[in-house]
Amino acid sequence: MQASDWIEIRRSRDRTPIAEAALVLSAVDIDNRIEHHERQWLLLVPEQHASSAESQLDRYVEENRPSIEFKPRVITFDNGWAGVAGYLFVIWLLPSLETLSVLDWNWREIGAMQAGLVASGEWWRTITALTLHGDLGHIVANSFFGAIFGLFVGRYLGSGFGWLLVLLGGAFGNYLNALMQAASFVSIGASTATFAALGISGAFIWRRGYHRGGGWRRSFAPLFAAIALLAYTGVGGERTDVLAHFTGFACGVTLGMLAATFDIRRLGHSGQFIAGGLAFWCVLYAWISAGSAA
Repeated sequence: MQASDWIEIRRSRDRTPIAEAALVLSAVDIDNRIEHHERQWLLLVPEQHASSAESQLDRYVEENRPSIEFKPRVITFDNGWAGVAGYLFVIWLLPSLETLSVLDWNWREIGAMQAGLVASGEWWRTITALTLHGDLGHIVANSFFGAIFGLFVGRYLGSGFGWLLVLLGGAFGNYLNALMQAASFVSIGASTATFAALGISGAFIWRRGYHRGGGWRRSFAPLFAAIALLAYTGVGGERTDVLAHFTGFACGVTLGMLAATFDIRRLGHSGQFIAGGLAFWCVLYAWISAGSAA
């Protein structure tokens, strides 16, 4: 074949794209060659194969075009501190009421999560137990982790709606824990709700796709991070109720995934206020139920 039978189909100052195109053509058995002329790299093919060579290269470019994945806009509702303040107010109020023997109640006896009593119908213990703590170290630890995990919940779901879900996650987590423990098992502390908050925020951010793009590892990063924090902070200590941490986290993940399907903006400011008020009312009603039963 004479030189005049070859025609140029690509040229570039950089040899890399020309070599890549030549490799593509060689893979589909189209004869080609590379030449260097006046500081340009040229890709030549036989004239009768020019059309099919162009088609193959165009197809290769189209198939390897990087896909553009649009991330959803991150929606936040507040800085999260209002919900944290409400949470801290409740769990620090109860020790004062208990110390002062307000209403002549034995707060710990009527409010602790005792598995047998919960299973027999005393549902309020799944909530009241979240507000009781064993000692100063216990309440300080739950205050710290609850504030950190709760900030994300309030930021992405709103301090009202978000903390209502945290309360529900903690209550359902305690209920599941009660069903799996011996009837005599007793537990107190807000850690079930704390890990519910961790599960809610991780699952919600994951399902909303706020970390989408850059591969599946980045997409699942919020959920992986939540699981890692659960493993790191939720299994230590002799008196740690590990099962409650895992049930709370599991309930939180479920609620977070469900919440991600709902447009929280529809609640508006009034809806967030009502949801927050409902969370306080649930705690109050649980304690009224506990006192009435006592």
